[in-house]
Amino acid sequence: MSGHDVLREWALYCAAMGWYVFPLVPATKRPAIRAWENRSTTNHDRITRCWDSGAFNIGLATGPSHLLVLDCDTVKQPGEVDGAEALAALAAERGVELPATYTVTTPSGGRHLYFTLPPGVRLRNTAGHLAPRIDTRSGGGYVVAPGSTLPEGGYELEDDTDPAPLPAWLLQALCERPTTTSTTSAGPVARPSAYAASALRGECDEIRSAPPGRHNEVLSRAAYRVGRLVGGGLLDEAHARTELIQAARTLVTADCGCTPPEVARVVDAGLAKGRTQPRTVTSRQGSEVAA
Repeated sequence: MSGHDVLREWALYCAAMGWYVFPLVPATKRPAIRAWENRSTTNHDRITRCWDSGAFNIGLATGPSHLLVLDCDTVKQPGEVDGAEALAALAAERGVELPATYTVTTPSGGRHLYFTLPPGVRLRNTAGHLAPRIDTRSGGGYVVAPGSTLPEGGYELEDDTDPAPLPAWLLQALCERPTTTSTTSAGPVARPSAYAASALRGECDEIRSAPPGRHNEVLSRAAYRVGRLVGGGLLDEAHARTELIQAARTLVTADCGCTPPEVARVVDAGLAKGRTQPRTVTSRQGSEVAA
C-alpha cells in the first residue's frame, strides 16, 4: 500500500470515528489549507479526493470533533518532570485514577490522550495550565492524527480504547484560573482600565502579525510590556497570560519550530521581567508614567 493510500485510510478511519479532519503539509504539522477548522470534514468523498491528490499528513480539528486532547510532552532537561508524570501526580493529589482512553504516541516520545467533552461544553486550548509539559487542544485547536509521519518518526496508535468522557476533576481544573505569585503584583484586577485593555489587545495583535524569524523577539517584548502593566496593578496576570498565549497560537502553527511549551516559557519569562519594572497610568490624561 502506497503512502497516499495509508494516509487516506487513516483519514477515513478518523472520519468514521466522527472526528473532523483536514490536510497538513506532507511530513509536517502545518495546515495545508486556510480556515482549516471551518473546512475540516468527515465526508468520505471529500477526504478521498483530497488524499488521492497528495500524501498529506492528517490534522484532526478537536473543536468540531467535540474532543479535548491532553498533549503530554517529554522533558528537555535532566531532572524535569514530563507531562505524563505531571498528569499522574495531579490525579494522585485528588485521589483518583486516570481512565483508559484513546492514546497516540508522538515522534518526540510524548502522548496524546483523547477525551470526549460533555454536551454543551466548549473549552479553549491551554499551554501549561494544568501543569508544565501538559497542553490541551479543544476549540480552535488541532492535533496531528495517527498515521501521520514526520522526518523524526510517526504518530502511532498506542491504545484504541474509545475516548473516555473527560473526568469531572480535569474539567474543573481546566476551568480554574491559574494562580501566580509575584513580589510586585498588587493582586487580581477585577476590571482593567480602557488603556490597559487596549494595550493588551495591541500587544496581542503584534504577536499575531510577527514576521518570520522574529517570533521569539516579538513575543518576548510583548510579554515584557504587558508584565509592566501587571506589575503596576493595571492588568490581571492570569488573564493577560491567557490572552498572550492564545494570540501566539499562530506562531505555533507556523513553520518555525515554535511549540506550545516554548511559547508558554517565553510569555512567563517576559511577564516576570516586566513585573520588576511596573508601569502606572495617570487617571486624568491616561498618559504613561513609569513607577
